[in-house]
Amino acid sequence: MPPRGGEGEGEHGSTVQSHPPATVRGDEDAPPHSTPPLPVIVHVASEEKKQNLEPVPNLPEGALVEILSRVPYKSLCRFKCVSKPWLALCSAPDIRKRSPQTLSGFFYYQAGRLCFRNLNGRGPPLVDPSLPFLRESYCHIFVKHVCGGLLLCICSNNLRDESYYVVCNPATEEWTVLPPVGFPGRDPIAFLGFDPAIPSRFVVFAPKNQMVGTMNDYRKVAIYSTETGRWTHVQSKWTKDPLMNHVIHTQVFLSGTIHLPTLDKRIATVDVEGKVWREIQMPNTCDVGHSQRRIYDVGHSQRRICDVGQSQGRLCAWWIDNSRDCQLYIWVLEDYDTGKWTLKHTVNVLELFGRNCRKDGDSYVMFAIHPDCNNIFLTDKKNMTLSYDMDNQKVHVICTEGMKGLPYTPCFAELPSAGH
Repeated sequence: MPPRGGEGEGEHGSTVQSHPPATVRGDEDAPPHSTPPLPVIVHVASEEKKQNLEPVPNLPEGALVEILSRVPYKSLCRFKCVSKPWLALCSAPDIRKRSPQTLSGFFYYQAGRLCFRNLNGRGPPLVDPSLPFLRESYCHIFVKHVCGGLLLCICSNNLRDESYYVVCNPATEEWTVLPPVGFPGRDPIAFLGFDPAIPSRFVVFAPKNQMVGTMNDYRKVAIYSTETGRWTHVQSKWTKDPLMNHVIHTQVFLSGTIHLPTLDKRIATVDVEGKVWREIQMPNTCDVGHSQRRIYDVGHSQRRICDVGQSQGRLCAWWIDNSRDCQLYIWVLEDYDTGKWTLKHTVNVLELFGRNCRKDGDSYVMFAIHPDCNNIFLTDKKNMTLSYDMDNQKVHVICTEGMKGLPYTPCFAELPSAGH
């Protein structure tokens, strides 16, 4: 951390000296009630201030880089204000790329326009949601998925023209176009997988549209990796094709594996190489409280119970009983191998929003969980969006509108090339 001034400094960093009352000196030539001159003292204070603002000279540069690269980016930005040497040091690309990031805000659509809301609810957007660096090449841009600081977009110049998958980094304004998926007809909905801890690679998963193709054909999954620069088509090894709700973007990329919540109470998973396929049963909401979940037909499947996310390296699932008392239930996958879920937290959503009862037509949504701490984010989809700290039970209003956003954590690493 940058050094701070010691005790006794004034508001501008100069040393405040304590002077005794002026007295008559014994020297007759000295005027009575005179004050000793200060130029030497001011000079010493200036030297002390200068030393305080300089980086520690005895600390090897490599060690200083290692220390600063582990400082959160917001703190790094504050350090730039200390002095010009600190500005140059904290602006170094190697430090910025490695600086750990945390959740900064949410991308969301409002009246068909992509917006960005800072997590604290104040100030200008952290990134430009109009994505001007893409607007130079494309007229129509739709953000489909956000993962690890990267955005997966569908871009085109005309709604009738061919569209392309584009992966971009709004923090560095870099972007790359993916080759066509290779399935006949329209490209399927795809999901992005990126881990900032491995910035040299991202992957994109594209399960084939269930409504197109033969039985064997539509159970294929296309996997794109920057390591190969191409799509690989693999046969799904799930017991049945996952029926996914593509409207809700709660897919999770964790430990090199994509987790896709389905409409039939499962989470279908596949690793980046398409070798490890699993299905994890979602927690059963009939086991909590007095809720009796009703079954809704959606085609030939059942409505999805839970949304999913990841926090502190573990998979989480949550569900709000909007049909009764608006109770929120949050589970954590305690044992990945056995699929054991543990109920971690319950809370009455109406109390969080300061309301006594649920009115007809009201519906509440938890749309995200903080990746680094026990904070959750909820909205009434109309007039309020808030965060709730499950540890200290504090509520913070983010904005006075119904916002259901895609969580965004900035990443300053260089975007891997699509390699085509």
